[in-house]
Amino acid sequence: MVRAELAAQVASHLGVNKKLASTVINIVFKNIGDALNNGDKVELRGFGSFTMRTRLPRQARNPKTGETVQVSAKKVPFFKPGKDLKIVD
Repeated sequence: MVRAELAAQVASHLGVNKKLASTVINIVFKNIGDALNNGDKVELRGFGSFTMRTRLPRQARNPKTGETVQVSAKKVPFFKPGKDLKIVD
């Protein structure tokens, strides 16, 4: 599902137009991103939680040239699914 499909489903469920639903979805995603950039944890009960994790510096290889390159440390978002989201076969 892409963002436009999500907006269409939200719009039909709430009985609003797609533009309003898309705006609300964009605001939610922006607020999640802003909270993570501020170092906060975002927890959506039943869905999951978002945190930032630090990846250590490492050596990698350029697949085109085979040359070894140094990759610096960086922070990346991490998602842990909640109980209601986990799918059991």
